[in-house]
Amino acid sequence: MEAMRKHESAMKELTEKSDYHFFLPRGTWAKSANQDLKNMPYQERILWETLLRHCEKPTGSKPSEKWLTQAAELLEKIGNDNALDIFLKWFSQAVTGELAAHAEHAQDKTVSLNSQSMSYIKGMLWMIQCLDHANVPGESIYEIARYSFHKVPGVGPRSPMLGNAAVYALSTVGTVEAVGQLARLKVRVKSRSAQNEIEKAFIKSAEELGMTRDDVEELGVPTYGLQTVGLLEEQLGDYTARIEVDGLEVTLTFSDEKGKVLKSVPARVKSDHKEELKELRQSLKDIKGMLPAQRERVDALFMQQKSWPIKVWRERYLDHPLVGTIARRLIWCVDGTAVFFEEGELFTVTGDQLEQVETAEVTLWHPINESVDTILAWRDRLEELEITQPFNQVYREVYPLTPAERDTRTYSNRFAAHILRQHQFHALCATRGWKNVLRLIYDNYYPPAEKVIPRWGLRAEFSIESIGDPQGPDTNETGTFMRVVTDRVQFYRIESTQNLVDSNGGEPTDATANREANNINEPVPLEEIPELVFSEIMRDVDLFVGVASVGNDPTWQDGGPEGRYRDYWENYAFGELQESARTRKEVLARMIPRLKIASQCCLEDKFLIVEGARHVYKIHLGSGNILMSPNDKYLCIVPDAGSRMSQDSVYLPFEGDRTLSIILSKAFLLAADDKIKDKTILRQL
Repeated sequence: MEAMRKHESAMKELTEKSDYHFFLPRGTWAKSANQDLKNMPYQERILWETLLRHCEKPTGSKPSEKWLTQAAELLEKIGNDNALDIFLKWFSQAVTGELAAHAEHAQDKTVSLNSQSMSYIKGMLWMIQCLDHANVPGESIYEIARYSFHKVPGVGPRSPMLGNAAVYALSTVGTVEAVGQLARLKVRVKSRSAQNEIEKAFIKSAEELGMTRDDVEELGVPTYGLQTVGLLEEQLGDYTARIEVDGLEVTLTFSDEKGKVLKSVPARVKSDHKEELKELRQSLKDIKGMLPAQRERVDALFMQQKSWPIKVWRERYLDHPLVGTIARRLIWCVDGTAVFFEEGELFTVTGDQLEQVETAEVTLWHPINESVDTILAWRDRLEELEITQPFNQVYREVYPLTPAERDTRTYSNRFAAHILRQHQFHALCATRGWKNVLRLIYDNYYPPAEKVIPRWGLRAEFSIESIGDPQGPDTNETGTFMRVVTDRVQFYRIESTQNLVDSNGGEPTDATANREANNINEPVPLEEIPELVFSEIMRDVDLFVGVASVGNDPTWQDGGPEGRYRDYWENYAFGELQESARTRKEVLARMIPRLKIASQCCLEDKFLIVEGARHVYKIHLGSGNILMSPNDKYLCIVPDAGSRMSQDSVYLPFEGDRTLSIILSKAFLLAADDKIKDKTILRQL
């Protein structure tokens, strides 16, 4: 025993005199962690070394029960609170240290955490679940994930392995705050594999909290410090910082002691409140990223047919500091009565205040089962209040079955034979909750774009195929087709086998190329699909075509590569209106009388007619393309971000219709065509 004590004493003395290091001293974090270990009492350091060696052992995507049991025993010996403090310190140092290293070596785009560091941090992240969850700040783990998933140009994500470990750690914490960090990651991280891990984490968090997946996502929406709905105010010395959310617009302003709004950030704030200013700017950036994601999430509630007790609805929607900026501009149903939020209360379309009952149930209002008179009354009411809805609700398109669809019985060709820009279509699918894979020249089969609808036990499929020459201008350098052509829309039971489409144009086949005898893969007749589900799916497909079609591109009047698509471009650019374009026509019919250029505008068939000083112009309500007198000569005006109408310019009833904004911008431009200075446009006039 005495000999052992002498050996320990000698080892301790040797460690203190020597250049001790447990980690390879590469990078600022490893050096700092080595110093922390060296400064520990000898016995404590031995325990930490044992714990860290345990961190190196696992190699899978998640820890085994045996590994977790051993980790819990080691943590108990160290002390859970002590271990958590060290973990959080090292997490922070790993991020800030490596980020600092990257800043110092900006030319070396591969600088990242070394492999040894990643294995230790991964193990520590897995051990988080063995600690007291209530004390774990999800923000620290979020930063590890954000940094790890960050893409370096030409390299890709820094460390997907470490990012996945951080996402897994957040899923095990089992607190609403941790779920909020997952929600932030869902907006910030774009890769499909990372999104899949985040989705698994949401499901696991729901299990930990004993809630449904949707409830967890609702509870996890961060507030970003907003103190009331859409507003944050913070005193920084003599100045007041103010973040305000107005629709999708988020602003950060500063005012002086007298309340005067300043044009820029005061110098004293920059010098004396650097950290606070940094946090405010980060909140501004995060809110701008989160708002569109929350808008899409709330928009998706129509299909879920979800309801909430009124108290829960108020907490998660109406009075939530961020979500409330969306919810307060929508129509809701309280025990079946449609209401709108005004000045702190709920009112019906006739202006009667609703007496709220504690047992009431709330749902999101949809126009599909409403009378025309009721819908028009709501449009009048919101227009009177000049409310711009976060998405199209009161003007929402409804898609009933057509005679042709009743004849085909199991599929719809309503949006077939359109040529879409593939990457734009792919991005829209992700935004609207559809699963899609890019069409590559190397693949023989593709699954259709699909959307799973759990609430109804259905799966919608939208078939698309690659189009063009695999070796020519129709693919990019990665072998991805630039364009696709659309085909039918069908519905299947959720348990059916996934279909594949032959890239050479063959019939759809199931994944095993052999249909089951029990017809599990037979499409569901369209007449059996609930009206709301069919309408919302067709609305998505209309959006895909309306936004991604090459017919919307004013520079494509020559038909694209080798002029092969000229006929399609002409037919779409000036063809019959789809449902979304007919809605646009209804909106313009109400707007035109209030415009400054009203006397120069009228609606005629498929066009907004604008009378300028030089010509009369016909702006197509579907594509936004323009014909002008005489002889319907084509006028090419390429829109840019600055060409969209803002809320300050003219009242718009809802956000999100880029084509409507472009049409209005073109109308104002052409109404004053004698003042146009753009040489490209003047040459055509």
